Amino acid sequence: MSTGGSELSERTYWFARDVRKVVNQLSRTPAVAEDSKQVIRSSGSVAANYLEAQEGSSRKDFFYRIKMCRKDARESQLWLELLAEEADPSIAEELDRLIDEANQLTRIFASIAKKQDDDE
Repeated sequence: MSTGGSELSERTYWFARDVRKVVNQLSRTPAVAEDSKQVIRSSGSVAANYLEAQEGSSRKDFFYRIKMCRKDARESQLWLELLAEEADPSIAEELDRLIDEANQLTRIFASIAKKQDDDE
């Protein structure tokens, strides 16, 4: 990812990238495999929807995408928490960091989305 662009764009990119890195370190039980697929999708969607929000054709489209980011960040947190229950202790710290990041991103996007509600 280039150094240009907003801090939040980069943060969502790094979140999706780091999720992929930690998933590659997990065991391959059926439950972990399925939860891994889900968290890869939802974490990538946080970044992709934020990029779409920045390119939004209207204010309504922008806030719709921000709300999708919030939903995907919350969903990512759920999958990460489930994966943490099954994870080897050697990667537990990294999973905890990603869970915290998902929570922070959820709060950031909730705060941005609230601006639309305040304006209405």
